[in-house]
Amino acid sequence: MRNKLGLICAAAIALAASSGTVFANDTFDGAIKARKSLMTLYAFNLGQLGAMAKGEADYNAEQAKTAADNLKVLASMNLGAAWPQGSDSTANPGKTRAKVEAWTKYPESAKIHGELIEATTKLAAAAGSGVDGIRANIGPVGASCSACHKAFRETN
Repeated sequence: MRNKLGLICAAAIALAASSGTVFANDTFDGAIKARKSLMTLYAFNLGQLGAMAKGEADYNAEQAKTAADNLKVLASMNLGAAWPQGSDSTANPGKTRAKVEAWTKYPESAKIHGELIEATTKLAAAAGSGVDGIRANIGPVGASCSACHKAFRETN
């Protein structure tokens, strides 16, 4: 529980600090940095669960539950401030890989995000009950990540 609270506090502090940067500098650097931090946290937690699911790491119920709970919290956070219109890769080359379509096709990106929330909620409910719970529920999380990246992220 303390780890989850620490993660939430760290994310809130990072978002607050980056939001200040966005407005103070009249640029999108803080928002882009917040999004990249979010993706790093997703990858870190998914990596732990993926290693357990593949048998590359021993299953640990507490670690699995914590990682899955973290994913659920991350997916459920309101980070709208980290996605201001105009902070895309076309307007900010070399700073982000977020395509302008993330904004121009917003209903589609919101739908995928909703699927991520649903998938992480199911994974969080099952991850602490055994490696089979991870294996049965990690696929939809990865599928929603892939769907968003395929549609809304530049490849390089």
